Amino acid sequence: MPRIFKAVIKALELCPGYDYGDRSLCCDVQQLQTLKGSLQLPLQFLSRCPACFFNLMNLFCELTCSPHQSAFMNGTKFTLFNDTAQNTTNVVEVEYYIGKTFANAMYNACQDVQAPSSNVKALSLLCGKDANDCNATNWIEYMFDIENGQSPFPIIPIFSDVPVSGMTPMNNKTYKCTEGLEDGSGSCSCQDCSPACGPQPVPPPLTPPWTILGIDAMAVIMWIAYVVFLLIFIGAVIGAWCYRKRRIESEYGPILDSNNPHNLNMDASCGEMLGERFESMLRSVFTVWGSFCVQQPLLVILGSLVIVGCCSSGLFYMKITTDPVALWSSPSSQARQEKDYFDSHFGPFFRSEQLIITTTLKSESIYSPYPVGADVPFGAPLDKEVLHQVLDLQTDIENIVASYENETVTLKDICLSPLAPYNDHCTILSVLNYFQNSHEQLDRTKGDEFYVWADYHTHFLYCVNAPASLNDTSPLHDPCLGTFGGPIFPWLVLGGYDGTNYNNATALVITFPVNNFHNDTAKLGKALAWEIEFISFLKNFSNPNLTIAFNSERSIEDEINRESESDISTVVISYAIMFVYISLALGHIHSCKRVLVDSKVSLGIAGILIVLSSVACSLGIFSYAGVPLTLIVIEVIPFLVLAVGVDNIFIIVQTYQRDERMPQEELHQQIGRILGDVAPSMFLSSFSETVAFFLGALSTMPAVRTFSLFAGLAVLIDFLLQISCFISLLGLDARRQEGNRLDILCCVKLPEGQEERTDGFLFRFFKKIYAPFLLKEWVRPIVVAVFVAMLSFSIAVTNKVQIGLDQQLSMPDDSYVLQYFKNLSEYLHTGPPVYFVVKDGHDYLSLEGQNSVCGGVGCNNDSLVQQVYTASLLSNYTTIGFNPSSWLDDYFDWVKPQSTCCRYYNSSGAFCNASVVDTSCVHCRPLTPSGKRRPTGNDFMKFLPMFLSDNPNVNCGKGGHAAYGSAVDLTGNETSVGATYFMTYHTILKDSPDFIDALKMARVLAGNITNTMGHTVFPYSVFYVFYEQYLTIVYDTVFQLVVSLVAIFVVTTVLLGFELWSGVLVSITIAMILVNMFGVMWLWGISLNAVSLVNLVMSCGISVEFCSHIMRAFSISVKSTRVERAEEALAHMGSSVFSGITLTKFGGILILALSKSQIFQIFYFRMYLAMVLLGATHGLMFLPVLLSYAGPSLNKAKVFAANKRYAGTERERLLNF
Repeated sequence: MPRIFKAVIKALELCPGYDYGDRSLCCDVQQLQTLKGSLQLPLQFLSRCPACFFNLMNLFCELTCSPHQSAFMNGTKFTLFNDTAQNTTNVVEVEYYIGKTFANAMYNACQDVQAPSSNVKALSLLCGKDANDCNATNWIEYMFDIENGQSPFPIIPIFSDVPVSGMTPMNNKTYKCTEGLEDGSGSCSCQDCSPACGPQPVPPPLTPPWTILGIDAMAVIMWIAYVVFLLIFIGAVIGAWCYRKRRIESEYGPILDSNNPHNLNMDASCGEMLGERFESMLRSVFTVWGSFCVQQPLLVILGSLVIVGCCSSGLFYMKITTDPVALWSSPSSQARQEKDYFDSHFGPFFRSEQLIITTTLKSESIYSPYPVGADVPFGAPLDKEVLHQVLDLQTDIENIVASYENETVTLKDICLSPLAPYNDHCTILSVLNYFQNSHEQLDRTKGDEFYVWADYHTHFLYCVNAPASLNDTSPLHDPCLGTFGGPIFPWLVLGGYDGTNYNNATALVITFPVNNFHNDTAKLGKALAWEIEFISFLKNFSNPNLTIAFNSERSIEDEINRESESDISTVVISYAIMFVYISLALGHIHSCKRVLVDSKVSLGIAGILIVLSSVACSLGIFSYAGVPLTLIVIEVIPFLVLAVGVDNIFIIVQTYQRDERMPQEELHQQIGRILGDVAPSMFLSSFSETVAFFLGALSTMPAVRTFSLFAGLAVLIDFLLQISCFISLLGLDARRQEGNRLDILCCVKLPEGQEERTDGFLFRFFKKIYAPFLLKEWVRPIVVAVFVAMLSFSIAVTNKVQIGLDQQLSMPDDSYVLQYFKNLSEYLHTGPPVYFVVKDGHDYLSLEGQNSVCGGVGCNNDSLVQQVYTASLLSNYTTIGFNPSSWLDDYFDWVKPQSTCCRYYNSSGAFCNASVVDTSCVHCRPLTPSGKRRPTGNDFMKFLPMFLSDNPNVNCGKGGHAAYGSAVDLTGNETSVGATYFMTYHTILKDSPDFIDALKMARVLAGNITNTMGHTVFPYSVFYVFYEQYLTIVYDTVFQLVVSLVAIFVVTTVLLGFELWSGVLVSITIAMILVNMFGVMWLWGISLNAVSLVNLVMSCGISVEFCSHIMRAFSISVKSTRVERAEEALAHMGSSVFSGITLTKFGGILILALSKSQIFQIFYFRMYLAMVLLGATHGLMFLPVLLSYAGPSLNKAKVFAANKRYAGTERERLLNF
């Protein structure tokens, strides 16, 4: 074929649409080959916008081949070329006159074109500076500068729209990016051409705060409601008082003729009769059972021991869950299922080892570019000496050696190597990877004896704008691409800069991604072993110029475990104080002589052991069933069961101590009768809590579900052991006391002495002072006003309680991770990566399927890539920080026939890399109109595996191995495309609300994409599985607490003899306690999360203890008025509740304040203290007052039964009196 014909063919290939008729071209084949080679990089990055690439080729084709060159080109320097055949003159410098209109039009068509794999604009790779600083003139000047390594000789562009020096500037026709070409190529996509997008999207306005007259609306509403309530309540109280005075009738007057029991029974309603019979049935059952336990103590105790032993043996099968994913995310939750899908198709997200490095040096350095340019300030961490020291540190970390099962483990054994086995370099995201992690590269300079033309400053400034470049086009010509084959994005390795001025960075970030081996215990063990050495090395590292904050994948879990171990002593002291108090407070000392007889240390210890046994039984039974434990269960349930169990112990023992044995009544009959009196109350509280907790297991939150199951069973077992084993032990202790034998040393017997029966101090205080004072006519309204004020305030602030759990709170006060979290928030500018996953089944082989995903020419304006790109324009609203990397768009660029990327060996069909020089390598697709179109059908799948295995190189920067090797799941022996993902990054996320909002917005975006594609797309980021719970935490909290309250209402109503109003009043009081807990949470800065929700559920259970005993005592009281009944209930049960729960817990809770753990201080000390104080005040103050006003009417049948039961006894005289 003649050379001239070859030249024409090559010209048409490079310059489509050019036709000069029969005019000769001013270029030969060699020049066109050189031009093609020089334009490979622009071709790969700009051809995704046809108008842009056409204009660019117009510029170079006119320069190289136009027969009109003499009109706009002027040679300014020449050299003689001596040849034996002919003497020729070579041009070594030219002036190229370019129309300003043409230059601006070319730039405008190209300025928005994206480079998908780099998440930056293409001009950042082609302009020698950031795309934001690039314009029409400096872009063309850069391309024609010999220093960029692409121009064969200096070309001096001169821009003008009018003739200059007799030259007519080249001002050919251009196309806007919104226009299609004559060859049928479409207009550029919105992603690559902002004018094609229409108006800039505007985020919806923020919802303004709800206010009334500029004041928080809830506060105003609750103030008004409170004032209205006070007016109505005070009016009702005054009206009732006046009415009684007018009728000369006292509230304390009798409402029943209790001296006529027969009339009482005749007047009782059917419901009252049913309630009395149910009450009598419970009393009889427990009386018989109590008498049996006292008569057969050995049988009962041994039987209890056997049962406890069998149940507790399950602890041998105990498994403790420390995996945060299993702890906070349900296997059936959306985030968990999406995580499992991602892991199974693309492999689990890598483990991250990260350092944030700052320097103690404060001075900034100034770089002055050669030969001209504004001075550029460089932050102190970018000082070359500091970088050398950081590189030494980085190298030392690479050389860390760990040991696992007699094998040595280094970073290379576990690190992420995307190009392995062709390139085994570890992925190290570090600014030093711009210099290939080499001291020599960092020190490289170019210059002469007078000036430095280029050094590490030059290379850094280029690489932060073109991180995927393989040639920095400065005199250094060094690559920016990391040694592992991937780009180093500046926002991932630098921190503390402003805008995009990366040179102002005040921190360096180094990240070592490590492979995560979820299904390979041995490999995971190696990674864990190396991380231990990594942490140890950095803890001991010292450099006066460097300050390092660091974190390993295992750091948080390690620190939580260390925190748990360090808090063991605090928890032990807390429980020890409660144990000592219980042991001492149970005894009722009548005189110093009988102190060793009347004390009940042994009985108190036995009661505590019963509480602990119930916990052990619960843990053991569920361990048999394979239910794993959590740290929350271990830390919280003993506290809960101790509260419930100790309260019951005090009620039983103190009732026995205050009771007088009836004539001819034996000990077992007396204790049986006492158990018949108090066990229904114990049964009421315990069964209410058990039902409430078991219903709490309906929660989808694993932490709450597990706690509810273990707590419900533990409370039930505790009750059963107390009415059996403890009753038997009480009988033995009573015999010991009656026999004048010492406590603990029961073999020692004191001389016979008369045992005195006197009331304890607390009982006398409640009966003589506290109860009468609280229920005075003028005190009760004040109590109601104060408690309703507390309720109103709490309702007003409930919606202001923060949601989430900051990671800092889970760390000990002295943890090294706290500094890392602080620096993370202070310096980093980019959040975690987010993947938009297209589930398998999407059709990538058809144009319709491709258009719904891609972001280039011909793609839908609402395609996946386009929607994510649009979201990135509203990053402050959507939290999507960058344009997504799109394997599909890069594949289309890679496979184009004009590119040198896609080639194969003609003989074997195997892939031929662009760096290979071999004549047998041919282009994948022909340079025909059909070949230039996107591949579909079999063509699409034929070359896709080649793209995904191609490593980027100087001749082809679009190879997909490093960037997309794991992004596409090829199925059917690489014959079809399964699941794929498109990755971008969130904006910086600093606290829980940021993370929650990021998850919410990503799901909204994925939902929109799913609707437009007609195929499932979901977002995935590593933190979603932990923060998903907060999307529904409000619903879960309301559901859990409402279910618990309903359960308490039903059980209370039934066990109080079907007294509906009693159940309502108990439920109202507990609901007030819960609402007030939210008020305390707001005041004390306690956020709503799984930990606090567990505490709220527990608060619901403990509140039952404070309220149900008082309620039942009021219900069975046979006093004539509500005030007298409330006073009697408070006097008899108040002291036991106060000493059994309030005082027991108070000492133990105060010790928790000394914990080093912030979680203990906030979620345990503060919330436990609040629940005990609120429970005590509501149960011992508000509820008695409420009952005195609105308590259920006296059950006539119960009064009749009581009179009949105590007929002929001393108790009858007391009742009648």
